[in-house]
Amino acid sequence: MMLIRPITAADFPALLGIAEESGVGFTSLPLNEGILQQKIDNSLESFQRELEQPGDESYLFVLEDTDTGKIVGTTAVATGVGTKEAFYHYHREKVVHSSRELGVHNQMEVLTLCNHYTGSTEVCTLYLRDSYRKGTNGRLLSKCRFLFMAEFSKRFSPKVIAEMRGVSDASGHSPFWEWLGEHFFSMDFPKADYLVGSGNKVFIAELMPKYPLYVNLLSPAAQAAIGEVHEKTRPALKLLEKEGFTHEGYIDIFDGGPTVEASLENIHSVRHSRRQKVTLDTVEAPSQPCLVCNTDLKNFRATLCDLALTEDGLAGMPKEIADQLKLSEGDKIRIIELEGVYPQHRRL
Repeated sequence: MMLIRPITAADFPALLGIAEESGVGFTSLPLNEGILQQKIDNSLESFQRELEQPGDESYLFVLEDTDTGKIVGTTAVATGVGTKEAFYHYHREKVVHSSRELGVHNQMEVLTLCNHYTGSTEVCTLYLRDSYRKGTNGRLLSKCRFLFMAEFSKRFSPKVIAEMRGVSDASGHSPFWEWLGEHFFSMDFPKADYLVGSGNKVFIAELMPKYPLYVNLLSPAAQAAIGEVHEKTRPALKLLEKEGFTHEGYIDIFDGGPTVEASLENIHSVRHSRRQKVTLDTVEAPSQPCLVCNTDLKNFRATLCDLALTEDGLAGMPKEIADQLKLSEGDKIRIIELEGVYPQHRRL
């Protein structure tokens, strides 16, 4: 069974392994033991806070294969991004240079440095190990965050964003950064990426050009990378687009990858999820593949399974699944019905 749960202190070795595997460009998991431990500590603290409105919490989850006990993926939600330290993006805009006397009218694209997403909620740190990139595992990692936000909506900001990993190769070469770094930073992409992942963003304010960058002055390779995603990130972007996320011209300042956004209340899995009551008795109702989570913040659990759903709000499930989700007879759950779930991923 594939199970989503909050990360624990005992998961540190697995998180370190995922950080090693994810490579350059996966900024939210830098290969630094101290920083990874701090991420775990921040998450543990966030799950313990009593809140009625969002602050600067960070909720880090792992995907566990309960058959083997292995941690095979991560996913996270961060609130109030940019409220403690600057949160930068480039916004792609058009400017017009016109002279009526000369009969010249030119439209040009520029990249303008901004902090427009300050205070937003960010879905981030989604990584699935290569051998598990099949079936519905990626879908579970992505969509579980939206059930979590739907159930505990007071803890999150109205706007939700996701920064998508931009174009770079296995050696860490980013065409967008190579142009930017050559002219303004005198450091390679892996070093800049590591510094940002480590929380050291002072150099951005010190060295980043303060004026808009004219896109047509960038190298052809850098221009082509604007708004494009890393090949391993395409499935994650497609899942977010199905949830209603759109790209409004904001890109990462280092690799040029797109940042997509959505209103929390309009995210598909938030808007269409609902509460049901668990029953462990046999229910005469059609079986439906569902994404399901409990409603216990500190002991949050989520998985994909078949549920027998009745019109009066009952959800029949086997006891072995209920045990994994820490549920008893009569407990509330939040669900969203799914389509296209492969049979081999629907059984326990």
